[in-house]
Amino acid sequence: MKILFVHQNFPGQFLYLAPALKARGHVVQVLTDKQNPAETGIATLKYAYTDTLPNPRETRIGRTFTHMTDRGTIVARAATQMRDKYNYTPDVIFGHSGWGETLFLKEVWPDAKLIAYAEFYYRGRDSDADFDPEFRREGFDQVLLAQGKAAHLAQGLLHADAGLSPTKWQASRHPKALQSQIKVIFDGVRTEVMKPNPDASLTLPNGQKIRAGDEVLTFVNRNLEPYRGYHVFMRALPEILCARPNAQVMIVGGTGISYGDPPSDGRTWKEIFLNEVKDQIDLSRVHFLGQIPYPHFVALMQISRAHAYLTYPFVLSWSMMEAMSAGALVVGSKTEPVQEMITHGKNGLLVDFFDVKTWSSTLIEALADPQKFMPLRKAARETILQNYDLNSICLPQMIDFVESFDPARAKG
Repeated sequence: MKILFVHQNFPGQFLYLAPALKARGHVVQVLTDKQNPAETGIATLKYAYTDTLPNPRETRIGRTFTHMTDRGTIVARAATQMRDKYNYTPDVIFGHSGWGETLFLKEVWPDAKLIAYAEFYYRGRDSDADFDPEFRREGFDQVLLAQGKAAHLAQGLLHADAGLSPTKWQASRHPKALQSQIKVIFDGVRTEVMKPNPDASLTLPNGQKIRAGDEVLTFVNRNLEPYRGYHVFMRALPEILCARPNAQVMIVGGTGISYGDPPSDGRTWKEIFLNEVKDQIDLSRVHFLGQIPYPHFVALMQISRAHAYLTYPFVLSWSMMEAMSAGALVVGSKTEPVQEMITHGKNGLLVDFFDVKTWSSTLIEALADPQKFMPLRKAARETILQNYDLNSICLPQMIDFVESFDPARAKG
């Protein structure tokens, strides 16, 4: 087949799928943003898109839709050029629907099968938008704005032949009328890489070396922000560090914004919540590592005695699944994305997202008695091995899913 992947930040979720399909003899091509610097070894065409946010006074509730359809239009023009100038027509298009890129591709190639990566569907109520009272914007307009963010997602899936979501909960966020066309397959974990290693070690930027067996508490996210519970974690630290004088805290994440709004005063969330507790903690034992190379992340998860993972009801982070695969004891927030993967007391521990005191006491216990929680660590890895291993489970399922749209198979 001729398969076209569309993703403004390719490879993204297609990191393993695209080369695997190419290795199976399919003709794989990529359409991505000109600003994307990734070199993947796959034939790539780039479109030029200027990210200009629409005037909110003019677009109001439809501002997100305007933004996404602007990108979708640019992508459709690039696709038209591929069709007319290069005589290119794919059999299957697999694109992430989150940025509007797939919206008009069926107008260019009506006979191609279109798969939309349906990662998350925004809702005005009972979801991320109204979850955290500390940062929730009050007023009915905020509910409408949150729901308005989903208009392009609904349209993208409606015009697709199928959708794919990584978890059951994320699929369930979509309207019931669209859920029947969504297949659930997780992206997959490289369990042969993310595995327990009793000899793991890592040298910190200050020259300090940590090893498996040390009393290490970890917190990892792309950026340090409320959506991933950074504020709750920081507020739990004073009691933890007081009770555990030998504990070392490793915090991974940048100072940008991945989700939600930035602080209104120009500061970073990292700065705001560190300042809130800095006079109550031993800063020499709290290490902000920034965004680290992947091998360092692997070693850190192998060293971790307790790994705190918090999230709003939102997209589940790969890092939590990889921590489980490495045999870390994950203490997760009792929110739906986490509860799909972790059963309290069986393969991890769950704590109410907002309960700072219980976060402190649970993490103190996890640091104090690692042997007690060894069965949970083993069960966590077993969960990943049995259900989410990349090479034996997830990647074969995804390949079969894409190849099910092969015209030759349909004729057969």
